[in-house]
Amino acid sequence: MLVLKTRIRGNMNKFVKLYISWFKIGLFTFGGGYAMIPMIQKEIVDKHRWVTAEDILNYYAISQCTPGAIAVNLSTFIGGKIGGFFGALISTLGVITPSIIIISIIAAFLSNFSSLEVVKHALAGVQIAVCVLMFGAVKNLFKTSIVDIPSLLICLVAFLLAYFTNIPTVLLVILAAVFGYVFYTYKNKIHLK
Repeated sequence: MLVLKTRIRGNMNKFVKLYISWFKIGLFTFGGGYAMIPMIQKEIVDKHRWVTAEDILNYYAISQCTPGAIAVNLSTFIGGKIGGFFGALISTLGVITPSIIIISIIAAFLSNFSSLEVVKHALAGVQIAVCVLMFGAVKNLFKTSIVDIPSLLICLVAFLLAYFTNIPTVLLVILAAVFGYVFYTYKNKIHLK
């Protein structure tokens, strides 16, 4: 009985920490998606060591291919890895709670604030800050993802296709995954012989 109580208490502590971590990520991340990665890295990888930076990249790629908001998908996948079904549920609730609260408050006062110059200027500043955060996230992703010439080529081709064509991002991720799989499978077979 004591073992069961200790186990339940340990899981509750983990779930509370999980909720608080994702709540902070949801509260302090503006722009979602790429802008979340530095905060996730700091909170989930560096502070709690629940997953690795490589896990974050893998779950981020899957989250882009999955319907729905990337923030919600990412929190669900990472929470699931950490704590199974309840970890996924708690993480998802944690990341969406700040948005629900903030949007509810904004909706109540939107008509009063939307025309104010100070609000327009503040939002312009937030947009610039989000661009800087995204640049930092891309820099960190680049450092951990580009490990050799083939990964650099896949990255460059995907970037050029994304920039100069209207190919959906999901298709680019799938194509990059296929090319990576084919290349590295072929490369490993050559090294094994």
